[in-house]
Amino acid sequence: MNFHKADFLISAASSRDFPDTRLPEIAFAGKSNVGKSSVINRVLNRKNFARVGEKPGKTIHVNYFTIDEKCYFVDLPGYGYAQVSQKEKERWGRLMEDYFAAGRIDLGIMIVDHRHPPTNNDITMARWFLDSGCTFVVVANKRDKVKKSQIQSTLDTIRQDLELPEEVPVISFSAEKGDGREELVRCILKAAQR
Repeated sequence: MNFHKADFLISAASSRDFPDTRLPEIAFAGKSNVGKSSVINRVLNRKNFARVGEKPGKTIHVNYFTIDEKCYFVDLPGYGYAQVSQKEKERWGRLMEDYFAAGRIDLGIMIVDHRHPPTNNDITMARWFLDSGCTFVVVANKRDKVKKSQIQSTLDTIRQDLELPEEVPVISFSAEKGDGREELVRCILKAAQR
């Protein structure tokens, strides 16, 4: 798959806007300040493909990108931290519920912060993936900000707190440096070939 052949397709404000053309969907989920856009940019080896915001909460719709006309990358609104109105948070919640209920996800990429234990929102998201039977991986982003001696213990905490079975990979990742990119790309390619 040619990751350089990536195009923005649509910013879906409601389920009516989801693409009719069915391709494998790789959905990126995570809290508002965890670096979803940075992870997407690193996977694609592009600097500013997915917009990285100064403030958390820049992704307000379900953003679809076509990758080499073989799959979609789907950037979901972040959860938790964003400083937006309660009404807007509720709209995001309904949009996310509609997206998840549509059963379109071929691979979920749940991004957490390598430096901190998972939040309650992270635990809720992992539980959704587990309960739905959706294939997913957990990406612990910001590895470059963790001491080498603490990498494994933080990964163990993430796995334990999210109650992940062994078959769910937890990838130590740095959007900044590129650590973990190859492992994540292998997971994406496998899902895109289903």
